[in-house]
Amino acid sequence: MKNAFSWIIASALVLSFANISFAQQQAPAAAPAAAAAKPAASDAAKKAKAKECSDQADAKGLHGKARKEFRSKCKRS
Repeated sequence: MKNAFSWIIASALVLSFANISFAQQQAPAAAPAAAAAKPAASDAAKKAKAKECSDQADAKGLHGKARKEFRSKCKRS
């Protein structure tokens, strides 16, 4: 009985350490070709577009959810 219990404990320890080693593996890196396919706009251009959309929302007197939706659509166009 003692021997079987020892085997059960030993097996549980081995399995618990196996799970830890799998959890520490890194995910594969993203393909660089996908990033190069669509160049991102510069931060300055994004900020300028956001400012322009905010000014338009202010001119229309939009607030809250309506303003958020307007700015979202504006920045995508």
